[in-house]
Amino acid sequence: MWVTGYAYPWDVLDDPDFLDRARDLGVDEIAIAASYHSTRAATPWQPERTAVLAASAGLYRPVREQVWAGRDLRPDPGPWAESARDRVAAAVEAVRAGGLRTALWIVLTHNSALGNRNPEATVRNCFGERYPWALCPARAQVREYAATLAAECVRDLRPDTAILESCGQMGALHQHQHEKTDAVWAPAVARLLSVCCCAACATAWQRAGLDPEPTVAILRERVRAIIATGDLGVTADGLPAQVHDLLLRSRHQHTDALRAAVLAEVGDAGRVVLHASADPWATGALPGLTPSSAEGVDAVVLPCWQVGPAALGAVRAARGQLPSTVDVGGYVTAVAAQPVADIAGYVRDLHAAGAGELHLYHLGLAGPARLPYLRDAVTAAHLPPCVPSGAVNGHHLAGSIPYARSFS
Repeated sequence: MWVTGYAYPWDVLDDPDFLDRARDLGVDEIAIAASYHSTRAATPWQPERTAVLAASAGLYRPVREQVWAGRDLRPDPGPWAESARDRVAAAVEAVRAGGLRTALWIVLTHNSALGNRNPEATVRNCFGERYPWALCPARAQVREYAATLAAECVRDLRPDTAILESCGQMGALHQHQHEKTDAVWAPAVARLLSVCCCAACATAWQRAGLDPEPTVAILRERVRAIIATGDLGVTADGLPAQVHDLLLRSRHQHTDALRAAVLAEVGDAGRVVLHASADPWATGALPGLTPSSAEGVDAVVLPCWQVGPAALGAVRAARGQLPSTVDVGGYVTAVAAQPVADIAGYVRDLHAAGAGELHLYHLGLAGPARLPYLRDAVTAAHLPPCVPSGAVNGHHLAGSIPYARSFS
């Protein structure tokens, strides 16, 4: 399996041992965040600080006035960086000089700063509530912004790979400030609350023959009806078939238009990797695959952070759905609150399910305590398919529970 390790520019530039450690791990490529959402990121390897606070989303390269002048949607500079210095370019140069391939990690529609300043450009649910973190792809200005952002991320850097995150619609489920919606909504409610009902989306519905006002009323009714059951396991939204199909088709059309605009700007940036989900209704950083998602991309990376049959099934489904020319990647984290027990076994099962790439999160966030997990994952990914995962290290990490493989 090909291994891409994810990192922030400050991981590469401010940790003198980062590249030596990455080479020792054996990753094939370093993905460097070039545009990103707001975050507070731990820096366990850096002796002079414990975290970097990026209080708002930003472009981590210089924001050029000649490109963005006069636009309502224009990115802020990376709040952690000196605006005059191109820290992403410096990180790319360092990785390349260290003998590793480079990828640029580009976050597109996830931007709370822009959403708060431009609420009309954001997703609006059926109750009229805005999601400021979610720029709606149905709007031409959002698609133009995303395409220009992608172009500015890759400009002059000749990366080996461009990785597209949130290349579609964000939704109701989001780790907002002091989030208090966890474990409240059934999956069907989260899906319904993620249907964008903004003016641009409503216009698209109307063009397709769906009256927006009663459609919004249906969505609200279904939300309230499912909540009233008290069942947090409901997955069927109960929408009329025509409404269900048209809403999904409309979202996919806007997602495809967004992706096409972005791909037109990063087409010469080497490989193009799309973060996506096998669930066509998924919203968020890895939005649902559309029937044409594979067009123009070299790999699709699926969320595999939650260990279990669902992740393996999603990989199998995507491998069967996508053409053989498009690789499937498994996105695995080594920094979850409960680390993946026997991560080597999990990586091998993802490979057996059809994943040809391992996308490993996160080379900077995973400190000394998690380094063995990173090492086991990379080693397992590079083993030939016939080598059993138990041969990776011969033992389980202290305190871990053997990974249950019976479902694979």
